[in-house]
Amino acid sequence: MHPLRKRRLKIVLFIVIGSSAVIGLLLYAMRESINLFYPPSSIVNGEAPLHRTIKAGGCVVPGSLVRDDEGLGMTFQITDGAAELTVRYDGILPDLFSDGEATVVDGQLDDHLVLQATRVLAKHDENYTPAEVADNLQTDPEAQGVDHQKSCKGLNYKKTAYVSRIRIASA
Repeated sequence: MHPLRKRRLKIVLFIVIGSSAVIGLLLYAMRESINLFYPPSSIVNGEAPLHRTIKAGGCVVPGSLVRDDEGLGMTFQITDGAAELTVRYDGILPDLFSDGEATVVDGQLDDHLVLQATRVLAKHDENYTPAEVADNLQTDPEAQGVDHQKSCKGLNYKKTAYVSRIRIASA
């Protein structure tokens, strides 16, 4: 092989091996930071990993919110229309959180498929306007964000086929 080609081949091999090593190290370092999104039906079917931080999203099942007698703890269920997932959260809920509204929660699944949430986010559509701004606008109620979440409208909560294994009874 010509010495110039041999030197170019070594350079190309060095670049390929070096970039592969860098990508591999980056993925290894980020493996604990990556939390994937799972719908409740996937979690109930066992597709989500236990004891790893994941995101779950769905609509809050009306009437499922149970607050602890003491403290900020609460339990509620979210559904995607196919399954219900029990979520346990200790903290202050966002203002937009309520029954029948969409939510995204971060947390870890325990052995009973109860998501121990560390963060709860309330979802809203692009038409949402904060109440303070809506009061100042004084226009059409729908334009003010009164119906801030329409993604859960029409969801039949009674059709859920699967419920996570344990429902936490009210204290």
